[in-house]
Amino acid sequence: MSREPADQPSRLSIDYPEQSLNRLTTFFRLFAALPILVVLGTVSGGTWEWTSDNGKEAAAAAGGLLFFGPLLMILFRQKYPRWWFDFNLQLTRFTTRVTSYLALMSDRYPSTDEEQSVHLDLDYPDVKEDLNRWLPLVKWFLAIPHYIVLVLLVIASVFAVIFAWFAILFTGQYPRGLFDFVEGVMRWGLRVQAYSMLLVTDQYPPFRLAA
Repeated sequence: MSREPADQPSRLSIDYPEQSLNRLTTFFRLFAALPILVVLGTVSGGTWEWTSDNGKEAAAAAGGLLFFGPLLMILFRQKYPRWWFDFNLQLTRFTTRVTSYLALMSDRYPSTDEEQSVHLDLDYPDVKEDLNRWLPLVKWFLAIPHYIVLVLLVIASVFAVIFAWFAILFTGQYPRGLFDFVEGVMRWGLRVQAYSMLLVTDQYPPFRLAA
């Protein structure tokens, strides 16, 4: 298991499964993940609309990362409320556990609150000392080069997971090179998210997969 340097404001490492993975749950992974995906959907932000038999429409929305609130607080008050940070951190951890499960990186069903094999951390910022109050207005624009690269990397990681799926079914093992690549893509995405969406750092994300 590799850990990122402490000077990185966002850190992600995932334990490599040393024992053979379960071929049956791997084969049916998309179906097995449906319940936890429903749970994640209720807290990760979404809107549902429906029309009743009498023609009345209704809608419901829930959850999601807090973005505009922290942006406004940083801009006008130079504050990042700790409970907002904690909510974003725990939701990011939960989402990453579900993502790693879908990527076949563990047989353990994703927990809503336990760390399990996914180790993710973000540094809580001292806004007045660490953050430029105006930078959140343009971080989304500055991160565009990362978005472009990440689109290509995510596509490549999907193919990597497909190859890993076949490898696990035949050998019970997740090829280490593919595992490290998928982990690296997730780590890269976390760094960009920490910079442009979570707004916890002004440190521009490095263009690399490694820790």
